[in-house]
Amino acid sequence: MKMDNHPTVVKVRANGAAQKRSGPIDATFLKDLALECGADDVGLVEVNRPALEMDRPYIGKVFEPAKSLLSFVIRMNREPVRSPARSVANQEFHAVYDDVNDTARRIVRALEAQGIPACNAVAAFPMEVQLPGRGWMVSHKPVAVEAGLGMIGLHRNVIHPKFGSFVLLGTILIGEEATAYDKPIDYNPCLGCNLCVAACPVGAIKTDGGFDFMSCFTHNYREFLGNFGDWVHTLADAKSAKDYRKRFTDGETASIWQSLSFKPGYKAAYCLAVCPAGEDAINPFLEDKKSYVKQVLRPLTEQEETVYVLPHSDAEKHAGQRFPHKEIKRVRPQIRPQSVDMLLRMMPLSFQRGRAKGVDARYHWTFTGDEKIQATIEIKDSQLTIERDHVGEADITVTADSATWLKVVSREYNVLAALALRKVRVKGDMTLFRAFGKCFV
Repeated sequence: MKMDNHPTVVKVRANGAAQKRSGPIDATFLKDLALECGADDVGLVEVNRPALEMDRPYIGKVFEPAKSLLSFVIRMNREPVRSPARSVANQEFHAVYDDVNDTARRIVRALEAQGIPACNAVAAFPMEVQLPGRGWMVSHKPVAVEAGLGMIGLHRNVIHPKFGSFVLLGTILIGEEATAYDKPIDYNPCLGCNLCVAACPVGAIKTDGGFDFMSCFTHNYREFLGNFGDWVHTLADAKSAKDYRKRFTDGETASIWQSLSFKPGYKAAYCLAVCPAGEDAINPFLEDKKSYVKQVLRPLTEQEETVYVLPHSDAEKHAGQRFPHKEIKRVRPQIRPQSVDMLLRMMPLSFQRGRAKGVDARYHWTFTGDEKIQATIEIKDSQLTIERDHVGEADITVTADSATWLKVVSREYNVLAALALRKVRVKGDMTLFRAFGKCFV
């Protein structure tokens, strides 16, 4: 039988379903469909929007034909997120993430029924955890901002004009163009209240807009990948059950079991809980700021809990000074760069502004061996600048075998041994070289 005579081919062609659509898809239809499927708000962005340039390669890996991005939000219930009982807050987070993905599936299914190719860019987890340097594929936050669904606050979360910080995001990749696209909102919903700064147990959020990624990752995401890696290493290193319990309490072991058997729990996310921005959330804060602080902020900052920090980090100092009633526990860093290129991209994430105070130097780095890369790294006024190649006049030059230095960074090789064996060579003030290492965790 020829394919043209196959019953399925005959039926489809008779119904006209095989005919190609002409013209862009009506934007109003797409938005109404998303709302009918459960979204609380929705916006549209063209895939070639300049602000999304860095994300386009990853969008293409998920769904190469993507031409339009449908961004939507689903709101969370505020009071569960504000509860000092993190089990209550985490249930809200995970339940709404499930809602986001369920809504996305309904949207994609409805679009497919209309002959419109579409794909859900998964919200939250699972992620491409094996992907070096980036575990997620589509960045929902910049897409939402470009779609006019809010702006990024100090806490690095999207603040929706109506729902505030109490939203989770989803993105649908659509293989056809739309008739119209949205633009970012023309005002900033952030209030400048700095409550997220006050609430953060590890001081990751800065009043000047800075953000300490590694401190947030180490504590808030303790029950996620970082904790699992530390737990596995502890199991491998432990000589006995007694030795293991020196590192992990029975409660922590039970918490790991819960995360593996149910879903991982955020240790804080207090920045979302205390944020009063958004039309639906702002009234209690405006009516009585002192009462708001007492009822929303203080239960979180005053509760006794374990705060996880990297040794000698800004977070360790902040937690000790700001929250002396909380237990501070040092943990081992779990993010290990697999290449020099990845190391250079990760350095801004591990940079410690507090420990860099007083350091004023420009470093010329030359990596040899497996990877031949030159870079200029400048630390000045507690700020970090990284440029590829050698730029300007250096205060100190460092030549390092790339494989050896990656082991030094991962604490698998002693830097003194590397210097003695001339795997690492330093020209200039050794005080500046030692200061460089103290600026990162």
